[in-house]
Amino acid sequence: MKNNELLFSRKSAPERSARMVETIYGCKWSLTVYQLLANGINRPGEMVRNVEGLSTKVLNECLRKNLEFGILRRIEYPEVPPRVEYQVTEFGDKFLRILEQLEELQQELAQ
Repeated sequence: MKNNELLFSRKSAPERSARMVETIYGCKWSLTVYQLLANGINRPGEMVRNVEGLSTKVLNECLRKNLEFGILRRIEYPEVPPRVEYQVTEFGDKFLRILEQLEELQQELAQ
């Protein structure tokens, strides 16, 4: 091997996924929203009614971030009055498994 040949190139953190984790953990309501969805509460009005301190404005911002990252999908039904529901996407399922692993790691570090 010659002196000027490199075995490895510099490794850097993945920008988009790191920003996604930071944004989701930075939103104190995202984990609560995932918990609501896991329990079958998928309509925004229901979410606000079931969580003390959660406002419609904050919920909408949280949902918007999750939609942008592709973690959640919005389903609009052509009804009167309008009905909107949210579901976790296939990608969102993978992402939530990673968040669960981070929580497990945090618990190990706390012991």
